[in-house]
Amino acid sequence: MTTTAPAGVLAALLPPHVHCAESFGDPSEERLLPLEAAYIQDRSPRRRRQFATARALARQALGALGHPPVPLLPGPGGAPRWPVGVTGSITHTDGYTACAVAGTGRLTSLGIDAEPARPLPRGVLQLVSSASERGGLAELPEGQAPWDTVLFSAKEAAYKAVHPLTGTWAPLAAIAVTVHADGTFTARHPHLPAVRTGSWGVHRGTVVTTLALPPSRAAAA
Repeated sequence: MTTTAPAGVLAALLPPHVHCAESFGDPSEERLLPLEAAYIQDRSPRRRRQFATARALARQALGALGHPPVPLLPGPGGAPRWPVGVTGSITHTDGYTACAVAGTGRLTSLGIDAEPARPLPRGVLQLVSSASERGGLAELPEGQAPWDTVLFSAKEAAYKAVHPLTGTWAPLAAIAVTVHADGTFTARHPHLPAVRTGSWGVHRGTVVTTLALPPSRAAAA
């Protein structure tokens, strides 16, 4: 497994106090802790490799925060249960796996997503976006990025950032996203009171998006 941390495509899209680890290439056989191995033992070999690679990267990122290795089992919605005082996100797609973590004193939550840098399958964009969002994509520079996939991935990152805070499902179509050609996007989630700004990039055939939610003023006071 080849990893880059913290200097990589993911770290470039997140604040400096977020610790990242990423892997390019096919998921490899990584050592799991006993509880993790028991959880994933009945899944396909490919899914077990994905799961193990993600946990290896997560422990690498958590180590940078000073946390010892602990089992990282999925909670409600499938996201890992992070140690107390930590927020994080994991993503994997063909040829890329990544994790980002931060202390909750620095971020309330964060979401990352990765997708192959190619157009979405036919019909998917219409299912997850509004006519206004699709019109916005048509105004972006042609050939710079697969804009429909950037939009989809940004919605996924926003969902991952908000779901741990609310525990409530929201369809991607309900998350309003505007993609900008400068490597940013804005997202309005139906369960958040304000518009938030995220980042996107394309590297080695992969679209990567991130959304980091800072602590609320009340929590910081």
